[in-house]
Amino acid sequence: MSILIVVNSPDKWPLHVPGVEVVSARGYVSEARFSDLRGVKVFNLCKSYRYQSLGYYVSLLAEARGHRPMPSITTIQDLKSPAMLRLAADDLEETIEESLGRIGSDEFTLSVYFGRNLARKHDRLALKLFNLFPAPLLRAEFVREKAWTLRSIAPIPVGDVPAEHRPFLLEVAQEYFAGRRRAGSGVGRGTSRFDLAILHNPEEDAKPSNQGALEKFIRAARELGIEADLITRDDYARLAEFDGLFIRETTKVNHHTYRFSRRAAAEGLVVIDDPESIVRCSNKVFLAEMLERHDIGHPRTFIAHKDNIEDIPLYVGFPCVLKQPDSAFSQGVMKATDPAMLEQQTRELLEGSDLVIAQEFVPSEFDWRVGVLDGKALFVCKYHMARGHWQIVTTTRSGEREFGRVEAVPIDEAPRRVVSAAVRAASHIGDGLYGVDVKQVDGKVYVIEVNDNPNIDSGYEDKVLGKDLYLRVMQVFLSRMEARREGRQRV
Repeated sequence: MSILIVVNSPDKWPLHVPGVEVVSARGYVSEARFSDLRGVKVFNLCKSYRYQSLGYYVSLLAEARGHRPMPSITTIQDLKSPAMLRLAADDLEETIEESLGRIGSDEFTLSVYFGRNLARKHDRLALKLFNLFPAPLLRAEFVREKAWTLRSIAPIPVGDVPAEHRPFLLEVAQEYFAGRRRAGSGVGRGTSRFDLAILHNPEEDAKPSNQGALEKFIRAARELGIEADLITRDDYARLAEFDGLFIRETTKVNHHTYRFSRRAAAEGLVVIDDPESIVRCSNKVFLAEMLERHDIGHPRTFIAHKDNIEDIPLYVGFPCVLKQPDSAFSQGVMKATDPAMLEQQTRELLEGSDLVIAQEFVPSEFDWRVGVLDGKALFVCKYHMARGHWQIVTTTRSGEREFGRVEAVPIDEAPRRVVSAAVRAASHIGDGLYGVDVKQVDGKVYVIEVNDNPNIDSGYEDKVLGKDLYLRVMQVFLSRMEARREGRQRV
C-alpha cells in the first residue's frame, strides 16, 4: 500500500520520510493521476478540516476513490461533536487521572503525534485518544476542577508543530509508516493484493483460536495473496489500513470487539464477525424469538422477568436451564431442579438483566457443533460433556476450566437433519462465521444456540479438514474483498 502525505504547502513540510510522497492538497483533489491510484493510504495534514475546506475535500475524495484517508470524514465530524467529546471524557476518565494526577497546574495540553507523546508516561493516554479520534496530529486540552477532564480536542496544523518536537514527530511517523507498531506475524510484507487484520487478545483465557490456529490462518491467507497481521485492542486507529477484519477474540456488545466491528464496517472493510451478528448472537432473547418465529426445532423456552417467575415450571418444567441473555462459554447458565432453586437462581440472574431465558433441560452425551460460513457448513464436531457435568465446560474447585472431549466428524457423516437445522438457523443471523449448537435426542433435533465467534482451534475443529479449513475461511475473505474493490472501481 503506497502512502501519500497531503499538505497545503509541500515546500513547508518540515520532514522527509523515506518512501512517502508529499503532495499538495490542490494537486490531490484536482490532478487526474491521483484518481487512478489504487491501494493508497492518505495522511491528510492540511491546516483545516472545516466543512468544504481543502482539508475536508481531501478526506472526502480519498474515500470516494477507495483510498484510505486519515482522518476519515467520520473522524473529522467526531472532532467537531460535543457529544463525542463528552463520551471520550467519560471513557478516558480513569486513564486521564492516571496520566495527569501528579501535575501541579490545573490546565494541561497534550500533543499526540501518531498516537504518541514525547513523555513516555503519557503514551497510554495519547494512544487511547488516537484510537478514539484517528488523526495524525492532535492537541488535547485538559482542565482540573474536582478531577481532570478532557475540555477539547482538535487537529494540530503541521506548521504549528514546535521545532523541538519535529525530530520526535519524524521518528514516530517513520515507525508508523513502516508498520513497526503493528502486532504482526513476524514476516515482511510482500506483494499482497489485500491486507487482513486478525483481532486477538493474547491474555484471554478462553480464546476462540489458539496460537496454532492463528498461525494457520496467516499462512492460508498468504497462499491466497492476503497479508494477515495480528492486532490487539491498542490498534483501533489502524483499522483503515486494512481491507478486512477477522475477529478472533470473544465478542460482546458492550466491549471493544463490537467497537472494532462497527468501525471496520463503517470504513468499508470486510468484517467477520459483523456488528449485526454480534448483536443478534450475543442475546438469547433474540435467538429464542428467531427460532420460534421460523419454526426451527429448539427446547421449550420461556422469557422470564420478576413478575412471572412462578410461571416458569408451567412452561418448561423441571429440571430447567436458566440463562442470562448475554451468557457465553457456559457462564451465566444454571440448572434448577426444584422451585426453591429456581427462585434463588432466577433472582440472582435478574440482578444483572431485566429478562432471563428459561429452557427445558434436554440431556445428551454430547452437543453437535456445526460451523457455518457464508451459508454453508464448514465443519462438524461432537462436543462431549465435561466429566461428571451436564455442560461441555465446568469450573473445578481450584478455579480452572475443564472441557469435555472434542471429536471432529466429516460433514457427510454427520446427521443430515442436524447439519440442515444448523445452516437454516445461521441463515437467519447473517452470512458470517457461526457455531451452531444442536442436540439430537430420540430422533428430534434441537437448536440450542447460534454463536457468532465459534472456536476454531488447531488440533480440534480442524482435525478433518486440516489446512483446507483455514483456506476456506480465507477464500471467503478474498472473494468479498475482491467484490468490494471491484464495486469501488466501478463507482
